[in-house]
Order: sequence, then structure tokens, then C-alpha cells
Amino acid sequence: MGDVSRSGRDEPEPSAFSDVRARLAADRADTVARAAALRRDFDGIVAANALVAVDDEHDPEGGTTAFERAHVAALMAQAREHLEEVDRALQRLEHGQYGRCEGCGGTIAPERLEIRPAATTCIRCAGRPAR
Repeated sequence: MGDVSRSGRDEPEPSAFSDVRARLAADRADTVARAAALRRDFDGIVAANALVAVDDEHDPEGGTTAFERAHVAALMAQAREHLEEVDRALQRLEHGQYGRCEGCGGTIAPERLEIRPAATTCIRCAGRPAR
């Protein structure tokens, strides 16, 4: 993924862009589908609870229902966050910044991008403590 351009900087080959775009688009579609399924699960939990008089404090199933609702809500939040990361990666790709570390400006290793296509930092910067 790293030819040296006329500017002397490592830049991905044009064909690599279409591969990356396809992987990001597939990841985005999967995430949208997962978020929709989680939304249906959440709505189902809420609807099931509306049909019965649930007293979370005294009902033995109340704690389980509250946990399920909180768990699905957390998974929905993760899906939304991942969708935002993928959308930002697609924007970086369109603006020619994909594969550049936001920390040091260097090239993010292709192996890292293969595993985490929406990565914004190289391994070295990702390992630094947060400020």
C-alpha cells in the first residue's frame, strides 16, 4: 500500500483506495444492520415490559430485564460510535488523508489498517498515554 509519490511521501496506490473504500462500505453496512437489529431488540424489551406490571425492586425478573435493557443500550451506543469512526475514515479517504496518523503525521502500517480500517493513529501513537 505504500508507493513513494512525487512529493517523496508514502501514499497508498489508487487501486488500494478502491479496496479500502469497499472494506469500509461493507463495514458500514454491517454496522447499520447491527444497529437496526439492536434497536429492534431494545424496542422488544421495552414493549414486553409495558405488557406487565414490573416492580424492579420486588420482581425477581426486574433486575434481569433492567440489565438486558442496559446491555442492549450499550451495544447500540458502541454501534453508533463505530459507524461514526467508519464515516470519518471514509471522509479521510476522500480527502487524501486516509492512512496518515493524526498524532505524528506518519504512515499507519497497512497491517494495522487491515485489522482496524478506521484507525486514526499509528501503533506508536496509539500506545502513548492519553493526555
